[in-house]
Amino acid sequence: MMTLRNGKTAAMLLAMGACLYGALPASADDRPPAPAPTADLSMVPQLKETPEQREARLKWFHDAKFGMFLHWGPVSISGKELGWGRYANRPWDIYGKMLPSEPDYEYDHLYQKFDPVKFNADEWVKIAQDAGMKYMVIICKHHDGFSMFDSKLTEYDIMASPYGKDLIKQFADACHKAGMRLGLYYSTRDWYNTDYLVGDNVKYDNWYRGQVEELLTNYGKVDIMWFDHVGGQNWGKWKFDELFSMIYKHQPQIIVNNRAARFCGPRTPEDKGPPSPEFQKMTDGDFGTPEQAIGNMDLKNSWESCITLVGGQWSWKPNGKMFTMERTLDTLISCVTGGGNLLLNIGPMPTGQIEDRQVLLLKQVGEWVTPHAEAIYDTRGGPFRNGKWGGSTHRGNTIYVFAKEWKGDTLTLGALPQKITAAKKLIDGTEVAFKQTDTGVELTLAAAKRIPFYTVIALTLEQAAQDGVVIDGAK
Repeated sequence: MMTLRNGKTAAMLLAMGACLYGALPASADDRPPAPAPTADLSMVPQLKETPEQREARLKWFHDAKFGMFLHWGPVSISGKELGWGRYANRPWDIYGKMLPSEPDYEYDHLYQKFDPVKFNADEWVKIAQDAGMKYMVIICKHHDGFSMFDSKLTEYDIMASPYGKDLIKQFADACHKAGMRLGLYYSTRDWYNTDYLVGDNVKYDNWYRGQVEELLTNYGKVDIMWFDHVGGQNWGKWKFDELFSMIYKHQPQIIVNNRAARFCGPRTPEDKGPPSPEFQKMTDGDFGTPEQAIGNMDLKNSWESCITLVGGQWSWKPNGKMFTMERTLDTLISCVTGGGNLLLNIGPMPTGQIEDRQVLLLKQVGEWVTPHAEAIYDTRGGPFRNGKWGGSTHRGNTIYVFAKEWKGDTLTLGALPQKITAAKKLIDGTEVAFKQTDTGVELTLAAAKRIPFYTVIALTLEQAAQDGVVIDGAK
């Protein structure tokens, strides 16, 4: 009988899982029917809340606009991609090969060299705050199966590394101390765990939900649960009702992204689909996650683009090509004016430090964002349709126009139903000439009075701008 690092035997862990999640069946078909809900879903907000209650629960997220994603782990030693740098059957659950996980000796043993002695969670939080970020999401376990936290359910975790200290606890404590919203990333997909999608998947399903419960009970208040994909096509292999019931039992105000059941078919007639539309709605979570792309302007649904700052790689890429200041701001402003958030990814180095060049760029972003904070935070996207010309946000009786491309000294926008009473440059209060007609709005400002990247102009209206309205932007 195997004894784990924490002294609990494998048999004891199985017994614990049975108490938490129900006894394991003696046998099961490889394609079980999609189960009916058995857990208490009364606390799951996606199934019961009114639009007003949902807006109240997500208000902080809609107001925050800008967050930091952190992809980090032993893989940073190699400079390879996190998860995808593991070459042993890594895509088997996506492409239907349905082969058991195989070891990748080099990748799977990187943790034995992982000793980030220069990691300072307080410094990371300060870097994010200086950039104008309002929340942070850190990798707790990626597709490679390595847990960056002290998990009692595996020996393949940070406690087995030379570092030997719980990184997630340090990070969570630093966020709480600084008032930074905390998000935890967890990949349901696992190419290391040999129980993943084997047979009826019950053993793995119980195990991963046990790890999620550890994350939601050991680190104080968690604001975001950021899942990343399951596999297997068959909903019968996953107890998502028990997952969501557990999540909201421990963290009643948490918000969840849309990937808790992503890639869970069906793709063939034999695969079992969601037991009900309610299951689909629940696992769709609270916000969409366009990846490595800016989401289309969408003022009706909550969304967050997750995009890498360096080289198209999530984890640390030595000498990777980094975004310029202009591209970083373009990405942020396009998300904000389009009705979404930006989760900008940073890949820390194996030492635990963030590269100086990335820190410098983020500081420069913050220096631009700070004097324009009024037009970014606590606003909603629109009403002018965004594009290469720029975009707009609004709050109350004010529309904030982010103007990048002008025709001469003039910017022509679509017609507003509200009357404009004043127009001024946000950063210094300079008056901006405007002309409003039934067909559109013209703003005029000499090039010498504009500022680099975007000139933000505040339009004061007689009545409040309405949420969810889209008007033609500049041509």
